[in-house]
Amino acid sequence: MSQNFNEIANFLWSVADLLRGDYKQADYGKIIMPFALLRRLDCVLESTKDAVLAEYAKRKDEGVQLDIFLQRKSKQAFYNISKFTLPSLLDDPKHIRQNLTAYLGDFSAEARDVFERFQFSERLTDLDEKGLLFMLVQKFAAIDLHPDVVPNETMGYAFEELIRRFAETSNETAGEHFTPREVIKLMVHILFAGDDEALSK
Repeated sequence: MSQNFNEIANFLWSVADLLRGDYKQADYGKIIMPFALLRRLDCVLESTKDAVLAEYAKRKDEGVQLDIFLQRKSKQAFYNISKFTLPSLLDDPKHIRQNLTAYLGDFSAEARDVFERFQFSERLTDLDEKGLLFMLVQKFAAIDLHPDVVPNETMGYAFEELIRRFAETSNETAGEHFTPREVIKLMVHILFAGDDEALSK
């Protein structure tokens, strides 16, 4: 059963309660967005994880380019060869940062690049030093973001809603990133008003 994008956005936004006091509101998105993305990728790869690990174990010493084989097994354009999942990281609280860093490093290059652009590893160190990392992993591990539960369109709307909220919390960026759908529809109606007959042909 798919969830409403507002429910997903509200859940993700509730993570801000953990960050309040240690981070400025303008920085919430720099933590929440990559964690939400990580959980999404984690859920997407869940059903093929064993097959990917088996294929990696079989081919890692053959000296071949592994990407094509592992992508075929993951049925995605990306994969992860770590034994970890986000929920399994909770089994070793003392080494949560090291294990999460290793988990991120075991993604395929394109996925790793996204997290590097978020400067996610540096944020993990900071979160760990502030005693927040385990709680964040626990929070995100509790939500199912698999596409069967949260379709791509719903996930896109949820991210869009989060971007809007992050923009509104920062006086520096308010209004820069988001135009409400109602305003876009109104603009389109105004632009094409009177041309309906011509355009319909």
